[in-house]
Amino acid sequence: MSGLLLPRNGRRAISLVGGGRRGTGALSGVHPVARRFIVDMSYSAHFMDFKGSSIPSTMKKLIVTKLSPNFRDAVSMQTVAVPTPGDAELLVRNRKSWGGSDWHQEMARELQHHFAHSRRQNPAVCSRFVGINASDINYSAGRYDPSLKPPFDTGFEGIGEVVGLGLSASASYTVGDTVAYFGSGAFAEYTVVPAKESVPVPTVKPEFLTLLVSGATAYIALKRLGDLAKDETVLVTAAAGGTGQFAVQFAKQAGCHVIGTCSSNEKAGFLKSLGCNRPINYTTEDLAKTLRKEYPQGVDVVYESVGGSVLELAVNSLANKGRLIVIGFISGYQTASGIPPFRGGTLPVKLLQKSASIRGFFLPHFFSDYREALGSMMQMFAKGKLVCEVDSGDLAEGGRFVGLESVFRAVDYMYAGKNLGKVVVEVAPPSVSNSKL
Repeated sequence: MSGLLLPRNGRRAISLVGGGRRGTGALSGVHPVARRFIVDMSYSAHFMDFKGSSIPSTMKKLIVTKLSPNFRDAVSMQTVAVPTPGDAELLVRNRKSWGGSDWHQEMARELQHHFAHSRRQNPAVCSRFVGINASDINYSAGRYDPSLKPPFDTGFEGIGEVVGLGLSASASYTVGDTVAYFGSGAFAEYTVVPAKESVPVPTVKPEFLTLLVSGATAYIALKRLGDLAKDETVLVTAAAGGTGQFAVQFAKQAGCHVIGTCSSNEKAGFLKSLGCNRPINYTTEDLAKTLRKEYPQGVDVVYESVGGSVLELAVNSLANKGRLIVIGFISGYQTASGIPPFRGGTLPVKLLQKSASIRGFFLPHFFSDYREALGSMMQMFAKGKLVCEVDSGDLAEGGRFVGLESVFRAVDYMYAGKNLGKVVVEVAPPSVSNSKL
């Protein structure tokens, strides 16, 4: 998948979103939460909640030790010192959480109202989660930044609780806040995150992870490059995956007829539940024949993430003035080159004859759209208008993905095409604490 950052030297390359909590006043109908507030002492460089969090001196972390598209060969688990956050940074870990940060203006009311009841009834013993992306192996192979040499951190996105922070960061956050974040280094028990690149969320729910990269990629790509119009036909490949599920929903919201490819009847049923008009299980149906027979005029927009022969078929299936959006080519990521074979010799003729276009999408090139996209998706999710399907590996061999070591199984599971929705790993089981932050 292409909707990821280009980290440099193992750190985040570009600031994305600002803001933590603007105020701590309780919203109407929401009981105030007991918190420990940080006193701003000028002589302090950072604040760490050692007493409440029992922060250890060491942690487990996944590190790329050699370049390879084989994740197991490239990455090893190591024990390292728990980092100390800098002046404008947060230290995030898994632990019990009461939820936390207010959202601005309308978003605050929507989200806090949505989660108010569940917080009062069950004050949420929550753990930190990390997201698995197809491009994790592109990064471990050194394809994003050839100048980056091992060892370096891995993992693009996570969600957890703030247990330490720098002095400047304390202006917007406090210990106990829950945040989502992305950038290199997420595959660790503790992660240092720049405060300005953190997204405050009401509680540690893995569903929020689905929006940071997968959801944002679909939302922005279709909005900016799809030029969707009502009654158009949209083809989504790998439609039951992490980002495909969102492309289906956003195309339906635009009033389009949606076709979705998948690899099982279970996934086809899931796509129908999202409103997909024509799920196609390519293991039991011939995709090319089905498209030619049922859509002889072609498809107007293709949201394509597989590459290779599927990309060739998508090009051949375009209607006049059709738009094909390339958001990835996962079928080639595990190869030495990372690029699947593509016979494109006649591509100029095919595009010319149909006045069609192929458009590439890479999320870091659309940061100006990110805040609006995330805000809209959060509101839709809060109102129950957006499904954020999470696959935690309950049906995987070896069971649910719990513990940092299960990241390896989770990557294998996704590349075997077994996932339904976004693959997430619970870094550690819920911890029990009597402290109320």
